[in-house]
Amino acid sequence: MRILFITDPLETFKTYKDSTYAMMVEAASRGHELFFCLQSQLSLVGGAVEAVAQRLHLLDAGKDHDHGHGHAAWFRLDAPAAMPVPAFDAVLMRKDPPFDMEYVTSTWLLELAESQGANVFNKPQAIRDHSEKVAIAQFPQFIAPTLVTRDAARIRAFHAEHRDIIVKPLDGMGGMGVFRVGADGMNLGAIIETLGANGVRTLMAQRYIPEIKDGDKRILLIGGEPVPYSLARVPMAGEVRGNLAAGGTGRAQPLSERDREIAQTLAPVLWQRGLLLVGLDAIGDYLTEVNVTSPTCFQEIMQQTGFPVAGMFIDALERAVAARAARKGS
Repeated sequence: MRILFITDPLETFKTYKDSTYAMMVEAASRGHELFFCLQSQLSLVGGAVEAVAQRLHLLDAGKDHDHGHGHAAWFRLDAPAAMPVPAFDAVLMRKDPPFDMEYVTSTWLLELAESQGANVFNKPQAIRDHSEKVAIAQFPQFIAPTLVTRDAARIRAFHAEHRDIIVKPLDGMGGMGVFRVGADGMNLGAIIETLGANGVRTLMAQRYIPEIKDGDKRILLIGGEPVPYSLARVPMAGEVRGNLAAGGTGRAQPLSERDREIAQTLAPVLWQRGLLLVGLDAIGDYLTEVNVTSPTCFQEIMQQTGFPVAGMFIDALERAVAARAARKGS
């Protein structure tokens, strides 16, 4: 297959832990051709969606190139060329948030490319339809008490009811902008004003889940099936954020009975909606996020358990592309 990866700049990859890199290595090991472009290199030209793409060659694919101390060369790119997006067998949208209007515009272009024959994963409409924070409300049986609002008075009332809450923006990633407000309500007003820009931005408040001390668990769903291990991201001392980007420590562990219940309920539903890869976040027994843009944690689970997450992903991708080709041919 010819696979186009739409990603952040390749120079920014930390290859020792990057999930997109793990996908690339697995795909290349099977003989698939890799191509790369930036989000900004998608265009609509004469009614056709094009990407200014470059053939991507991996260098020493089995070697760790970056341990956080600079960026050794791990790739070589051929000259860029404008190519119709449907010319690729699969297109993987792996651009990190923020999910801003540029991201939305990319999904519009990729959705048009789908209508022209492209196989895009995750499905552009499904990415738009699943706010990574708000989508949990579609599965109320699995979530802690949650409020989504711009209204400061409602947030104050929610705090008065639950006493210990988390307040966060809807468009953050990596734990950015996540605050805990305890029973004394210290700084609640300032947090609401700052995160909400004085009522301009919508916020989420959730009852604090004390099991965060045991980790914010990432549960991966691939092609409608859960990976049998989660990555528990345990907060550093004095933190409520388990995100690895916020200093958390990743610990792979088998799915609990509750994890499996959540995963097996959501996996077929989300796959039917066109989401090949989903990263659920759970704390204790509660679902807290549904990540659909560029879910991570492949390498941490692979390194700690030996489970072939990237292999499972490329297997699912190959099956999905073959199934679509069969439908087109019938």
